Amino acid sequence: MQRKRDIFVTNALPFANGDIHLGHLLGYAQADIWVRFQRMLGNNVYYICADDTHGTPIMLKADSLGITPEELIAKAHAAHLQDFDNFHIDFDNYYTTHSKENQQLVEEIYLTLKANDLIETKTIEQFYDEDRQMFLPDRFIKGECPKCHAKDQYGDNCEACGATYRPTELINPFSVVTGKTPVMRPSEHFFFKLSDPRCVEFLRQFLEDKERLQPEAANKMREWIGEEGDCKLSDWDISRDAPYFGFPIPNAENKYFYVWLDAPIGYFASFKNYCDRVGNIDFESFIKRDKAEAAGTEMVHFIGKDIMYFHTLFWPAMLNFSGHRVPSQYAINGFLTVDGAKMSKSRGTFITADSYIAQKLDPEWLRYYFAAKSNGAIDDFDLNLDDFVNRVNADLIGKYVNIASRTSRFISKNFDNRLGEIAAESVALIDSVIARAPAIQEGFEKRNFAAALREISAACDDVNEHFDQMKPWEIAKDESRAKLLQDLCTGYLEAFRILTLYLKPVLPVVAERVEKFLNIAPLTFAALQERLPQGHLINDYEHLMTRLNRKDLDAMIEANREALSVERKDAQQADKAGDKVAKSEQKKGGKGPDKDVDKSEEEAYISIDDFAKIDLRLGKVLSCDFIEGADKLLTFQIDLGEERPRTIFSGIRKFYQDPAALVGMYVVVVANLAPRKMRFGVSEGMILSASTKEELTLLTSLSELKPGAKIS
Repeated sequence: MQRKRDIFVTNALPFANGDIHLGHLLGYAQADIWVRFQRMLGNNVYYICADDTHGTPIMLKADSLGITPEELIAKAHAAHLQDFDNFHIDFDNYYTTHSKENQQLVEEIYLTLKANDLIETKTIEQFYDEDRQMFLPDRFIKGECPKCHAKDQYGDNCEACGATYRPTELINPFSVVTGKTPVMRPSEHFFFKLSDPRCVEFLRQFLEDKERLQPEAANKMREWIGEEGDCKLSDWDISRDAPYFGFPIPNAENKYFYVWLDAPIGYFASFKNYCDRVGNIDFESFIKRDKAEAAGTEMVHFIGKDIMYFHTLFWPAMLNFSGHRVPSQYAINGFLTVDGAKMSKSRGTFITADSYIAQKLDPEWLRYYFAAKSNGAIDDFDLNLDDFVNRVNADLIGKYVNIASRTSRFISKNFDNRLGEIAAESVALIDSVIARAPAIQEGFEKRNFAAALREISAACDDVNEHFDQMKPWEIAKDESRAKLLQDLCTGYLEAFRILTLYLKPVLPVVAERVEKFLNIAPLTFAALQERLPQGHLINDYEHLMTRLNRKDLDAMIEANREALSVERKDAQQADKAGDKVAKSEQKKGGKGPDKDVDKSEEEAYISIDDFAKIDLRLGKVLSCDFIEGADKLLTFQIDLGEERPRTIFSGIRKFYQDPAALVGMYVVVVANLAPRKMRFGVSEGMILSASTKEELTLLTSLSELKPGAKIS
């Protein structure tokens, strides 16, 4: 008998500063399917996750909302838990990185690395935002990539060419917080010596295990490390200056651990919290190197390719040199696109978990589609909406569910829900369905779910073809052949039971319904050796799954579009509120409209020369946020293709309660409007919008031209 495996499985930690969307759910669904499969084999699996709760974005977001970071992450935690529950992502423990367990583990690992001479301090020149009075983390500095010269890139890596660099290497840097050009100030920082020959040698050995990483990931690691004798690795800055929401570094005033140091340790912290609650699990046998090797435990990480750099370089090196085990295996997924394009808020294809559920769409439709196109590689994944509809309706409804729906009526109507024995004519069919088990198991094990589902689909075809050949509807007309009818239908339901067993990791809720319908115990792979007994009483058939209609997806897309423009009852008052400051400033700078001028004259036609005076340009929204002390304004950082972005205030807060949703949009800007000095700063233009009495929306462009493109 094969030894049961003990597996510690983690998913990437979602950031507590945003919603769960379908791009996230791809990785979580893949992990959940794999975990459920392993449990059906009888293996012991502990499925762990947590919210990633530290960092500058959390601090600034909480500040803008007028709440504490603790309040913000508590709200995010509740929302994330609900999203995962809705999609049947069944974690054993879903915790937070802002915990006593995590702080303890973080400090222990740090002090061990320090004792091993892998931590050093350096005084560095760092960007400082004078307006905000804070040092800027890498992700809060943007500028032109020093390698490929792509604009609007973050301070740690370029999303266009994949290059990594120091923030100080950016060309024309600016603060994402205020849009201002930052200044350089010295600051003492703590570094993990990743470039140390010990780390480099370890990481080269780490790569030797061909089962640990997908080939694409291993190749990328080799590229990052460099060839023998040519190390490309740099030491890793693991500290941040106050103000910062995170764990303070022991014996270091006003210094905090960088979020990417404590976040992955959160895997261990969440598991420790679970072990302490359960009480019968040897925590150290999963995380301590020597004990894990002796116990033969495994640790598997499911992550997206965007965080591969941290998980395959920094993380294993930290673990190894602090006496902890390293990951046994990585399961890395690519990015999600919708209909061949990036998810887009303006197009309505930025689909959150909540918006999917709000439309009353079945989450198991999506789980099936994700599985049907997951091949175990790091390929980007396209959610093609037409293909989504066709696969669900053809595979699940037309093939799988169809077997039970058209078979059960004969058993219910003619035999009072009692099964017979399996017909001799069906034995070979059932054997062929069972014979596919090794290939299906191999597909699930290697996370090539697509291969497993192809086998299952082919088995469904075989069953339906056999049904059509035997024509039970004809047999039912002859009372003398009643036993054959009962036995044939019993065989088809037995085949359906086995097919449900295969699909259970993907469709856990449907499987539960089938278990109730067939009146059987929860299905595991051990049940392949069982059969529905003669005389077994089943329950009345109830619909297992409905068809997916394209119009429901279209309704979701449209609802997402509409969500960008929030309706307000008192729109006129909002308009006045948004313009109040601007009008007051205009009055200071010049004479307003003459009260004696006839209204019709104000609304008269203008000439082409008048229009030519207005410089309309296309601008990209780099950031958008609330303004402390201003109930009606939003502050924008707009890229107009100039040396630095412009700051623009707009009185549209009532219509856009989620300013982050505007980031990345292309808006129309009056570029030659005189700057307006306001108590919150200087507004350097006007963003155009369209409004009625009940709604307002920004004028945007679906065509992403170069920022600064002139509108004429």
